[in-house]
Amino acid sequence: MARSILSDAECLAWERFPQDPDPDVIGVYFTLADGEVDELRRLPTPAARLATAIAVAAIRWLGFVPAEVEHAPADIDDLLGDESLDAVVLATPVPTHAALAVRVLEAGKHCFVEKPLAQSVADAELAVAAAQASGRLLMVGHLLEYHPGVRKLKEIADSGELGDIHYIYSNRLNLGQLRADENALWSLGAHDISVILHLAGEDPYELSAHGESYMRPGVEDVVFAFLRFPSGLAAHLHLSWLDPHKERRFTVVGSQRMATFDDMDLERKVTVYDKGFDQSASSYGEYITRAGDIYSPRISNAEPLRLEVEHFVECVRTGAAPRSDGASGLRVVRVLERLQEELERSRRAQ
Repeated sequence: MARSILSDAECLAWERFPQDPDPDVIGVYFTLADGEVDELRRLPTPAARLATAIAVAAIRWLGFVPAEVEHAPADIDDLLGDESLDAVVLATPVPTHAALAVRVLEAGKHCFVEKPLAQSVADAELAVAAAQASGRLLMVGHLLEYHPGVRKLKEIADSGELGDIHYIYSNRLNLGQLRADENALWSLGAHDISVILHLAGEDPYELSAHGESYMRPGVEDVVFAFLRFPSGLAAHLHLSWLDPHKERRFTVVGSQRMATFDDMDLERKVTVYDKGFDQSASSYGEYITRAGDIYSPRISNAEPLRLEVEHFVECVRTGAAPRSDGASGLRVVRVLERLQEELERSRRAQ
């Protein structure tokens, strides 16, 4: 009997599906409306051996158990004790990520956990160690690493088309939801840090960050961060939920060309600019600007969330290492923690 479990952090429910001769069974412990649930539901059962319809209402919010749900587990222990489950997806509040991931892995189940992996390096290391000890997969939901546009940007940068990469900068801005339990760095920065580390292929050795808290004391609404890498590459992040613009953009500046990934542009997700400086043939040490062609390569319109979920299911089935595995998630948390330390060090005196 193929089963799939959908849940809210406070209320869980599951329903049974038609018999499958060789099911991969995944439990989902989630915060209502997280997209992983919809994408898991859409996966074709024959290919992924996963139930095709797992959407059930949140029990506490509706006040009743839907008729099609024959059992409502009290908490995550019911999932962990279910020997028919191979994997569990965690999309719960950030402070719970690491501890729940450790429990899932120690129960002998593969684990997909939303980003960031943890709120501290120490907790992230515990989750990675639990994966290693259990021999189970740990995948972190760094969604943008699965975005076709980001993958194309990485392909272009790695091909040498841009020349030597000088610097990368990202803008993640919006007039968005105010949060009390995490600042703009932790809420927004995990996405951009994962992409910058993915593009750079190395870890930064020098970091700095400044932020300001305008809406709630001690919770930064806007953060500016700067990273330096051993190769000479630099990176800058502008993160804010207090901004008139909605931007989700990365810019990569190379010695020969430049490229952008703009997630808000519906038609031109990636654009390459033949712009830069060329050495003047008439005078040594002099440079002239170059402004050549601009082009946008074709980008698949596949949904990143679907690609991410398919990747997890395939890794569970084959045993392959996830692209955004526990080690990758730990690298991101290391950068986040160091930037948080810099934010605290640079805060205005009250």
